[in-house]
Amino acid sequence: MSAAAPAGRDLPHAPERGRRERKKHRTRMALLDAALDLFLEQGYDATTIDEIVAAVPVSQRTFFRYFATKEDLVTGFKAEHDQIMREALAARPDGERPFVALAAALGAVLRAIAEDDPDGAARFRKVRRVIEANPALMPAQIARMAATERALAALIARRQGVDPDTDVRPRLIVALHTAATRVAFEDCARNDVWDPVLIAARVEETLALARDSLPEWV
Repeated sequence: MSAAAPAGRDLPHAPERGRRERKKHRTRMALLDAALDLFLEQGYDATTIDEIVAAVPVSQRTFFRYFATKEDLVTGFKAEHDQIMREALAARPDGERPFVALAAALGAVLRAIAEDDPDGAARFRKVRRVIEANPALMPAQIARMAATERALAALIARRQGVDPDTDVRPRLIVALHTAATRVAFEDCARNDVWDPVLIAARVEETLALARDSLPEWV
């Protein structure tokens, strides 16, 4: 009886924790939506954090509870996508060619975006527009991509049974995959393609072209 009591006392708090997490998520998304709308209406550089929090409305203290910087609003949105890709890559079949495994893992990300609810799909489109329209975000994008590439290269090295510190091929393959993906996204932006389903198709076509142009190991 005494051993079960602590667990029993914890149970009533679970719904409250769930409500708090949902409230945090709503606040985070409200800040992101307000910021993206302002970035697209008046420009990224011209938008201040004061304007973002006033649009929700919340305090600056609340803003910094969710985002470290204004840049983090944009780059942080993609953190969940990076996590999906890492998990999908780790789950790919043994023996699958590295570039094929990377393309399949990215496909899982693109499917998640395409199958998201309308609000999520709209955020994705807005984030892509903001990124393409604001070169000032490039340093933060490069830093995020570098961290993601390191994690993916470590997974590829493990799959291939090589040392990532002495064998450059895992890093090279991931860099090639990233470059092909970037070309596809830039091509979509240049042709005013923002729909997640159409973007996914363009990315898959570009990755297939890159794969067919590379040696068998990739």
